[in-house]
Amino acid sequence: MQENTPIYAFHTLRLSVASGIIRNHRRSDSEGLVKSKMSRDCDAISASKSARCKPVLHLEPSPCNLSGIYSRRLRALLFHTQSIDSAAFRSEMSNGSTPEVATFAAGCFWGVEHIFLKHYPPSQNKGILKTAVGYTGGKGSSTNPDYRTVCSGVTDHAEALRIEFDPNIVSYDELVEFFYRTHDPTTLNMQGFDTGTQYRSAIFYNTPNQLEVAKRVTAEVQQKHFTPNGEKIVTEIKEAGPWWDAEDYHQLYLFKNPTGYQCPTHRLHW
Repeated sequence: MQENTPIYAFHTLRLSVASGIIRNHRRSDSEGLVKSKMSRDCDAISASKSARCKPVLHLEPSPCNLSGIYSRRLRALLFHTQSIDSAAFRSEMSNGSTPEVATFAAGCFWGVEHIFLKHYPPSQNKGILKTAVGYTGGKGSSTNPDYRTVCSGVTDHAEALRIEFDPNIVSYDELVEFFYRTHDPTTLNMQGFDTGTQYRSAIFYNTPNQLEVAKRVTAEVQQKHFTPNGEKIVTEIKEAGPWWDAEDYHQLYLFKNPTGYQCPTHRLHW
């Protein structure tokens, strides 16, 4: 996908996904563009079957609120972000410390990155030095994945967040607890309206000590917050493997696009 693709914000949109045609188009708010007929094979909506087509969807998103579209995979293909250089932003996030790395998956990586940085802003020296969203945890043969292939489900990679942090300021224990606090770890292979193995809840530990901490904090959170409600954490705890950064337009997405989509489970639950 191109990083400089313009944003299309349609006032009224009717999708008949069964036939792969977009009808009833309106002028977009970006660059005065008019979206015309798309191909019947759904390629313009989804590549590699990244959208699970349903018979008919009636969608009416506004330019500033995309919550009417329930599939983020479809939304990402219809509402591309303008390219913004995130490298400069990230360079300011490092405080020169020797960091440790934490790797989490909790659904759409846009919201996961946003909520961690919102509560641990590097500018306030709260311990997080920098972040990157990307793909990990899948099949060994699935190297150099891109967004569309991950969305197809064939790679088994998760959308994930890689955090470099200063353990002298924030502990790994605290980050794991915050991870559980800011999503729903009881839903298997989904968060909110986003479904698929790429949206699973997972902790990818980078050291034996992180494994011990992840298991202990998981048990504590289960006992305190979920057992009383009859719920069970289904978070995968797995050794971290190869990591691939996601495309640049995904990095710091909700800081570049404050009105963009955020999974409703990405909030403080306690």
